[in-house]
Amino acid sequence: MAQQREQASDDAMMSRIGQAVMLHHGGDREEAQGRFLGLWAEIGEDGDPLHRCTLAHYMADTQDDPSDELAWDLRALSAADSLTQERLAEHEASLALKAFYPSLHLNLAADYVKLDRPGPARSHLTRARAAEGALGEDGYGDGIRAALTRLEERVATMGAGPREPDEGNGRGDGGRPGGEPLGPPRTGS
Repeated sequence: MAQQREQASDDAMMSRIGQAVMLHHGGDREEAQGRFLGLWAEIGEDGDPLHRCTLAHYMADTQDDPSDELAWDLRALSAADSLTQERLAEHEASLALKAFYPSLHLNLAADYVKLDRPGPARSHLTRARAAEGALGEDGYGDGIRAALTRLEERVATMGAGPREPDEGNGRGDGGRPGGEPLGPPRTGS
């Protein structure tokens, strides 16, 4: 009974995040951002990794400043790294945690391109490509692969620039234990 209440509570938070996503997709970016911030305060920095990952992933889209977008995308990646397949299956049995990572790394690469930091952009593109095998042969997977190709072409035209350390924990692995990549889908990626 307690587990059913916990799952219902989890579903309620995911529903609330989904409602804010719908607001954003409907064009009400400011309202969506306000709701995301309120939900983030409820979830907390150490809250459920699924909630943090999902919310941060979409919150990044509402940012005007590329540095803020990067910060939210890094939060999403960090949360994905602490998420387990078992926890994800509690929410949706058909989702595969490893399928999150191509999108998460694609978004981080795009953030670094906006910040004119080709080194970290290339690093995240490499990680996205390494994880793309988890994508399905469907519209979503095709969209991520096409976005990766477009961004790779754009990065290829950027100056080589100095080698920059990757964001994260200073280990150069984006803060992931073992350096393994993964992340949630974000439409428009």
